[in-house]
Amino acid sequence: RASALAGGAAGGAVGRTVSGTVTLTPALTKKASPNDIVFLFARLPEGGAPLAVIRAKASELPLNFKLDDSMGMGPENRLSAAPKVTVTARITKTGNVVAQPGDLEGTSAPVAPGATGVVVRIDKER
Repeated sequence: RASALAGGAAGGAVGRTVSGTVTLTPALTKKASPNDIVFLFARLPEGGAPLAVIRAKASELPLNFKLDDSMGMGPENRLSAAPKVTVTARITKTGNVVAQPGDLEGTSAPVAPGATGVVVRIDKER
């Protein structure tokens, strides 16, 4: 499913997607294995439930992404309705979506839906 999600899903309203690239800093490359799971999610800057989620493998990094409403957790939380979102990428060895010690993570600056060229650098270890 990662390949379909990473390429973006059809049906997202134009201007209501967030797209960009996830990279892993060279300093953390040795801490990630190719089969580690990468979760990429957009949520409101103040936190809360994810508005859109992609699941991929660390071997796919750097990863070009496009998040839209079809990748949401439910119809009540829509990326397109958010004034601003942050995009977080997390590499986990356990496959658990909940952050764990040892996970590698990075977060974008807040952006409005419609943003392109968003860069998420995985640059810290939890």
